[in-house]
Amino acid sequence: MTLSQSPPLPQPFVHRLHTQWAAEEVSALCRAINRLDEATVSLRVNPLKPVAPKAGWRPVAWCDGGYCLTARPDFTADPLFHAGCYYVQEAASMAVAVAYEAMETKPALLLDLCAAPGGKSTLWRSLMPSGALLVANEPVHNRAMILRENVQKWGHPDVLVTASLPENFGALYGLFDAVAADVPCSGEGMFRKDPDARSLWSEENAARCVQRQREIVRQAWQCLREGGYLVYSTCTFNPAENEENVRWICRELGAEVIRLDTNRFPSILNQDGMLHFLPHRTVGEGFFLALIRKTASQNTLRLRRTEKTTAVPHGWIKEEKDFVGIRQTDGTICGLRTALLPHSTAIRAAVRTIATGVEVAQPKGHKLQPAHALALSTLLNKDNFPKAELTREESLRYLSRQSLTLSPSLPRGFVVATYENHPIGFLNNLGTRANNLYPTEWRIRKTII
Repeated sequence: MTLSQSPPLPQPFVHRLHTQWAAEEVSALCRAINRLDEATVSLRVNPLKPVAPKAGWRPVAWCDGGYCLTARPDFTADPLFHAGCYYVQEAASMAVAVAYEAMETKPALLLDLCAAPGGKSTLWRSLMPSGALLVANEPVHNRAMILRENVQKWGHPDVLVTASLPENFGALYGLFDAVAADVPCSGEGMFRKDPDARSLWSEENAARCVQRQREIVRQAWQCLREGGYLVYSTCTFNPAENEENVRWICRELGAEVIRLDTNRFPSILNQDGMLHFLPHRTVGEGFFLALIRKTASQNTLRLRRTEKTTAVPHGWIKEEKDFVGIRQTDGTICGLRTALLPHSTAIRAAVRTIATGVEVAQPKGHKLQPAHALALSTLLNKDNFPKAELTREESLRYLSRQSLTLSPSLPRGFVVATYENHPIGFLNNLGTRANNLYPTEWRIRKTII
């Protein structure tokens, strides 16, 4: 879409900007928003599955492993994208790394409350140490399934994916050390990347967003421990949804703002320790970020029981002695770190959970078949499964769920398909042919030349 075809910036929006910032700042911001061809493409490399940066990739200053690209490639045609080697994420939203760095005590349990499609969740998981638990939540079912897919591709075992309303987390009194709330907003920061958002904007909708944002935080507030951190973010410039909501949280719920230091990143607009990413100042689109510490007293949940466990198939995962099996209602066996079992039990009892740790095995008749998530997980014991290294063409056929014929030297049974030595899934080698076990719902549907 060219500028001449895109809807003009709403005049009430422009007028309000002039009440926030100096005229030169507003003019520069509006010019940047209207330069549709300058919308950036950025990605973040998975430290668990590192790939070398390519020519033209420019580092994102505030996030290790983040890069801006000179042009948008066809990510669907890259098997490494499907292997979870990187995540395509808006550069400004990678700034939650700045908030994590500012936390005096790093969280052992973190709830990403509005997590789909998964960009910030996968970043949180990369920032947190192994053994810490991330709960990635999305209440809308279809979006929750996309979140689950992206988390599984990222491959870290210490994650629960939930699909629950914020109010249901309130029963987990003081359980979490940090809650990240990237709340639904009026979307002004996306006016350049998604010009259609301009026509959807209205002052009335922005006012409704303010109330919805406050309700989301209020409903989940009890699950955050005293002294714990709330990372509050939006993709809008609206002060009512940003600074005013932060002040409301501090005043009404009991909290204080932790001022974020941006001396290393002078292009970021820092207002009283709260950050505005503006597209004429920084790479990426519009984004607001604040770090808040809870000061109100809070009861804490007593972890009383753990759920029944089972064994995981012997030899299928690494660090087997440190993990237990959790059997889902469909019979799938998930591998969960034993130390996280009490917390997982409490969370699974309170909210709908759609992924626990790593799916390891699924029932197939009277036998077990390795789950696709296992192939993408760092838990995979590669020594237990033969490897079939595929070419790019073969990998794309596999990812499209087409049939493949493997080398006759490979033994029969389950085989890990890899591309550039990164697993992309399982095959069941029958000798004369191989059954493609790639998930039907994940398959590439478009024709790739």
